[in-house]
Amino acid sequence: MTIRVLVTGAGGPAGVAVIRSLLRRPDVEVLAADMDGWASGLYLVSAERRRLVPAGASAGFVEALAAIARDDRLDAIVPTVDVELLSLAGSRSRVPATIVAASDEALATSLDKWMLVQACEGAAPVPRTRLLDADGVAADWDFPVIVKPRRGAGSRGVARIDDRAALEALELDDGIVVQQFLPGDEYSVDVLMGQEGRAIAAVPRLRARVDSGVAIAGRTVHDDELEATAVACARAAGIVGVANVQLRRDGEGVAALLEINPRFSGAMPLTIASGVDMPSIALDLALGIPTPAAVPFREIANVRHLEDVFLDPSEILEVDGA
Repeated sequence: MTIRVLVTGAGGPAGVAVIRSLLRRPDVEVLAADMDGWASGLYLVSAERRRLVPAGASAGFVEALAAIARDDRLDAIVPTVDVELLSLAGSRSRVPATIVAASDEALATSLDKWMLVQACEGAAPVPRTRLLDADGVAADWDFPVIVKPRRGAGSRGVARIDDRAALEALELDDGIVVQQFLPGDEYSVDVLMGQEGRAIAAVPRLRARVDSGVAIAGRTVHDDELEATAVACARAAGIVGVANVQLRRDGEGVAALLEINPRFSGAMPLTIASGVDMPSIALDLALGIPTPAAVPFREIANVRHLEDVFLDPSEILEVDGA
């Protein structure tokens, strides 16, 4: 039986990694979607399997996915963009295909940094965290501290506050958290969780070189503490499937939680090359196909470069108004 799968966010590194992984499976037919007709991942599949969709935050995104699922008789959809996950949360019943993503409850917990710290506290080391309200500002902080939006990905809206005067000058906002500054090295751990908190794999990665927020060189590392901490955090957040757990060492060298991105990471090709094909296993897990109890990985390094796909101009999927 052929499994028909749509991968969204085809213009991003995570989308490209998932598309390439699933294209290697003879039992999977891969379709690719993006809001931009110039998205590179669209052109990894044949012309009849390319789809344009509205922006993930738009009112029409879920209905557009539902229509594609019906018309293309999809078995599964793999969303690879945070904002798409937010749109699908609470709406996946409207889409007649399996959504390969964490549950709505796990998404709500993971995508809210305040809820996430509360969920993980006691299960794993977490930085001291308070809301940016009067009580949070008045707390006895060791400076510097970090302020960041409760919701949002990457470093957007994140600031370092060096003293109490600067903290007290901020406008109170319970949509922002104040957090203990963790001065140590940062790690990214790709985690694949099965049902009932079972860890199938946890692959820590060091980002050796970063350009504009994207890792362009890195390596996988065996580290029992990083693996155990990442798994504990993913389990506490209720993750089933793939998540990217960000950790940083505190002043005493203990790895503590920064955040969880409940999706495929942009550096997924390194995890796949290390021996853990997370997109393929996650698809099977979501569809109820048996998966390995555990998958080991090997230490491996990578460097990344741009790659060209040459096309006839007539192949580019133009967006209205573009």
